[in-house]
Amino acid sequence: MSVMKRLSGIVQAKANKALDKAENPNEMLDLSYEKQIENLQKIRRALADVVTAKKRLELQANTLQQQADKLQDQAKQALGQNREDLAREALNRRSALADQLQNLGTQHQQVETQQHQLETTAARMQTQVDAFRTKKETLKASYTASKAQASIGEAMSGISESMTDAGMTLQRAEDKITDMQARAGALDELIDSGALPDAIGSGQDDIQRQLNATSQVGQVDAELAALKAQLGTSEPPAALPTSGQPDAAEAGDEDGQAR
Repeated sequence: MSVMKRLSGIVQAKANKALDKAENPNEMLDLSYEKQIENLQKIRRALADVVTAKKRLELQANTLQQQADKLQDQAKQALGQNREDLAREALNRRSALADQLQNLGTQHQQVETQQHQLETTAARMQTQVDAFRTKKETLKASYTASKAQASIGEAMSGISESMTDAGMTLQRAEDKITDMQARAGALDELIDSGALPDAIGSGQDDIQRQLNATSQVGQVDAELAALKAQLGTSEPPAALPTSGQPDAAEAGDEDGQAR
């Protein structure tokens, strides 16, 4: 049983939430105002009916009063003609009309009381409707302004999130560029050091690179010796040995042996 109550409560909560989301305050205020106008119109129609009934009673009373006055005159005429019997009949009829007039008077008073009550109710309701209309327009303006402000807030929130995403995208791009630059620099350094072959370079193998390095060292030594000779600090530099030829010392020994 408790499970059913909980399920019922959950369903009711979801239904209320859906209704709250679908409910438009402006539409609800206008609907409430229309209902109040309808109630005011009902009271005014009832008031019109009461006034009509009162006028009808007044017309009936006037008619009966005219008949009563006529019977009074007929009674006088009958007595003038020594017709007491006719005078008595006229007065009897007039007495019956008097009772009807009294009943009409009582009804007229009741209807008039109802009229005053309805007039008071209609005036009071009119005041309430006017006050509600003013309050309704104020609330609608406030709701519209609040809705616009909320839309602006949501837009600003979206812009902020978009700018944040853009900033993160830029940061990621900068990080990738920096990483690629570092990798490119490392590859260049490895290629220059000979750790990696230069696929797009001169196409020299490792032996050729060693020979080139030795030649560069010998050239540096020769230039250094030449500088020392110019300064008088050393003998002129000896020529670098060439591949397949004996150096000067070996040539001298061979000449001495020959002599």
